[in-house]
Amino acid sequence: MEINDALIDRLSFLSKLEFKGDKREAIKKDLSKIIDFVAQLEKVDTEGVAPLIHMTPSVNVLRKDVSEQSYSQKQALQNAPVSDSDYFKVPKVLGN
Repeated sequence: MEINDALIDRLSFLSKLEFKGDKREAIKKDLSKIIDFVAQLEKVDTEGVAPLIHMTPSVNVLRKDVSEQSYSQKQALQNAPVSDSDYFKVPKVLGN
């Protein structure tokens, strides 16, 4: 694949990015390296290799969705710096 100014202009338009001067040349070099790397990957023999769907053999290992009360209201407010009967008191953050 030829990496030329027209390709960089098209990619710039699609990505809504602007490449000028040294940045444009750097993008050309980087894009060339990426394409060369992908070409190397295409040469790898993958015949007989099963596709990898998950990184581990475990699939959807989730805990049961069981509701339980871990702290009472009194216990939760016990470590609050300031509380008002049943609630945490916090500084006002919104104006009038």
